[in-house]
Amino acid sequence: MEDENRVGGTTALPEAVDILVVGAGFGGLAAVHRLRREHPGLSLHVIDRGPTAGGVWRDNTYPGCACDVPTALYSLSFADNPGWSHSYGRQPEIRDYLEGVAGAIGGPTTYDCALTGARWDPGRSVWVVRTDHGSVECRFLVLATGTLSTPELPDVPGLDRFRGHVFHSASWDHDRDLTGRRVAAIGTGASAIQFVPEIVDRVAHLTVFQRTPAWVIPRVDRVISASERRLYRRIPFAHKLMRALIYAYREVYVVLMALRPGLLPIAAAMGRLHLRRQVRDPGLRRRLTPTFTIGCKRMLLSNAWFPALQRPNVELVGGLRELTESGAVDDDGTEHEVDTVIFGTGFTPTEPPVARLVVGRDGRTLAARWDGSPSAYRGVSVSGFPNMFLMYGPNTNLGHSSIVLMLEAQAGYLSRMLDHLHCHGYGEADVRIAAEKRYRDEVDTRLRGTVWNIGGCSSWYIDSAGRNSVMWPTFTWRYKQMMGEFNPAAYDFDSAPDVDRPAHDRLERTG
Repeated sequence: MEDENRVGGTTALPEAVDILVVGAGFGGLAAVHRLRREHPGLSLHVIDRGPTAGGVWRDNTYPGCACDVPTALYSLSFADNPGWSHSYGRQPEIRDYLEGVAGAIGGPTTYDCALTGARWDPGRSVWVVRTDHGSVECRFLVLATGTLSTPELPDVPGLDRFRGHVFHSASWDHDRDLTGRRVAAIGTGASAIQFVPEIVDRVAHLTVFQRTPAWVIPRVDRVISASERRLYRRIPFAHKLMRALIYAYREVYVVLMALRPGLLPIAAAMGRLHLRRQVRDPGLRRRLTPTFTIGCKRMLLSNAWFPALQRPNVELVGGLRELTESGAVDDDGTEHEVDTVIFGTGFTPTEPPVARLVVGRDGRTLAARWDGSPSAYRGVSVSGFPNMFLMYGPNTNLGHSSIVLMLEAQAGYLSRMLDHLHCHGYGEADVRIAAEKRYRDEVDTRLRGTVWNIGGCSSWYIDSAGRNSVMWPTFTWRYKQMMGEFNPAAYDFDSAPDVDRPAHDRLERTG
């Protein structure tokens, strides 16, 4: 048991289990904690493709990696952290926090174990899950694989003939010494504005390829003093009060982004003032001024981005057209000599790779079911995929607050669903297609007038069908309120056949 609970400890994959949780990041840990506490009679196992817990905060190790959500909101409610060193958390500190939470929760986890496929067996009402450690059957499959977990490497002409070194910021190659290198940074989003200022002093020359300038506002970050941290430890209510105040302040952002986008010029004025103060050259300032409404894409926080772009060894150019054997060509056709290309091009939230691996009741994959436009009832349940539960599913992303709040609400909803199944003797729940469609239409209607839909930008919130399948359209407290009650009317239920299943694989409580 000691080995099971230690950080990085791993256990063998079982043959069968009641609940299988895929992923040990914020979402997986929220689900595990809730289910272990409220359903102790159900066996539960966790798998994660990495060597420890942490998810995106374990995998993203690029220089300067940090969170743009205040640390006061970036901890799980059952594992409050009064010891954050800054008001915005750095990657190593967040990773350590998640590893600590995983160690405290304990229980069997198989690390370095990637899901390679999952298929619903309607005859036995079980999920047959394949991994690179073998197969496991489960009654309930919880996919906590994250939305921003798989890097997107664009299909750039000439990528195969480039003789230099290439990597994505989310898979940073620490063995590649950038000292004295001629580097191309592709993209000017949330990752690039963090790693570019960190490497600019080491490289001989840095060419930044910008397709679209982003709205950048000041990062009001501060060191949390030792005395303040002691206060939070000794008087937990003080930390809870600070969390509540920051939460309320961040919820106001929804008014600007979703309810009254006509007020967004107030925020835009802050961005323009920040740009004017830091960039004196009017020509460069014009190139860094966005043409879309602020908030349409995620607002970026940085005090170091604009100064980095004005260093003598940095050149800002247009988007990347192609790569040659020894260079990168911008939109104007100018070739820039480089020996290293770093893609800061984000992830694939509207086409999650896990969707291609999961096969539902009718033999179709989740990706085929979605057909380029993900949807799920309340962001968690997909018709035709019984007993499967998504953490951080479609339309649950936020532009103003902490996703941790949404994940804990989802974990609570999953627990209430299991309560309902137990109380009524059911073994299978499948959301009705009409309920899923009605919910999707309601979300789409709420999103219609938000800045994410009408802001005039091309963002990763919009899927290949032209639908916003990523963002939650209103306050987080509304989502928490909705998820506070399981809605049985939206589901079809069935009793699982009691055929060739071990006793521990039945939906029964032993306590």
